[in-house]
Amino acid sequence: MAPRWLASLTAAPFTFSVALGPVPPAFALVPYAYVPQSTELEAAGLGIAQAASRLLRLGQAEDAARLAALTVQLLPADPRGWVLLAEAQLRSNQSKKASASLARAKQLDPRNPGIWFAEGSLALRGGEPQQAVGLLEQGLRLDGRNAGAHFDLGNAQLLLDNPQGALQAFERASGLRKGFWEAINNQGLVLYELGRRGEAIDRWRHALQINAKAAEPMLALAVGLAATPPGQSEARQLASEALAIEPNYVLDAYQKEQLWGPRLRASAKTLLSHPDLKGAVDRANANASGSMETEEEPSS
Repeated sequence: MAPRWLASLTAAPFTFSVALGPVPPAFALVPYAYVPQSTELEAAGLGIAQAASRLLRLGQAEDAARLAALTVQLLPADPRGWVLLAEAQLRSNQSKKASASLARAKQLDPRNPGIWFAEGSLALRGGEPQQAVGLLEQGLRLDGRNAGAHFDLGNAQLLLDNPQGALQAFERASGLRKGFWEAINNQGLVLYELGRRGEAIDRWRHALQINAKAAEPMLALAVGLAATPPGQSEARQLASEALAIEPNYVLDAYQKEQLWGPRLRASAKTLLSHPDLKGAVDRANANASGSMETEEEPSS
């Protein structure tokens, strides 16, 4: 049996409002929006930053930049997020955006050496080696054990035609980071230009012991060995393999972009003109993508 109050309502549906009194005015529905607490925002931002850092280590720079952009939205006052964003932008060829991110990071933490290192790397990429030296040296005064910064400093010194300074920086870099074959390779580049061919050959062999498939020290070693008859057979074999790995090294312009000096490039031209290497050189010329493209960023 239905309750008496229900029976009376169903029996007189049209008198429902009258029985309850006047109908109150309607109010608009206000949706409820949850506003996270600052601690929750910080935790979310740090979690996103960690994910962006992992992507960066995997070489997915563009995806890392998108995540890092979320980090700085959540944590705009944390310089670490801006540094992470700048690094991701730098690696994904967004130099102008990276420069802006670094400027913001420096406002927040001017004594962070990573900011100076990143600005130095930007200056180096922008064709300003003198400015790069100043920025990198400032960063190294704050953190003198950063191998990557010493490596960039060596490259800047090479561009400024300071081989002794470059050699010292590359040696410091390889001393700080085990297996830093790129720094060892660049020591060979400097030594060859200084006429110290035997020492250069030793460096390139060492670099190949670390990375047996690195095209640059492989071809450079071939060039060094080709200078004397006992090494010419090995030189041609190494040169053929190096060009198969990275065809762009057949191009003088590409060698120059990789900071090969005039002496090494001239010796490479002589080696690659050998008749036994014609097939390898022709294939490399067919597969080479040309000199490194200059950066073109979309206008914002």
